[in-house]
Amino acid sequence: MKIILACDAGMSTSIMVTKMKKAADEKGLDADIQAIPLKFLDENMEGTDVVLLGPQMKYTLSKVQTRLADLHIPVDVINSLDYGMMRGDKILEQALQLAKSSTE
Repeated sequence: MKIILACDAGMSTSIMVTKMKKAADEKGLDADIQAIPLKFLDENMEGTDVVLLGPQMKYTLSKVQTRLADLHIPVDVINSLDYGMMRGDKILEQALQLAKSSTE
């Protein structure tokens, strides 16, 4: 599964990637999790299953959903409390649920 975390510069989400990868390893999941600046989203979509936006990027949600609709890639905003507390396991679960609900 490929999960993209998109934010303004990709800095704070880099820490979250490490925590999410640890949670994925603990679950035995093969997950490719990357943090990128939103402006580079289009060139990183190949093979992507889910895009999660940093809480500070909430205002871009509908625009990003529209951009990715034809690719059938679900997009959501990371829960701000989980983000602030650096709960990689919770955000991984959010991504997994988003992917699952998009295939049902």
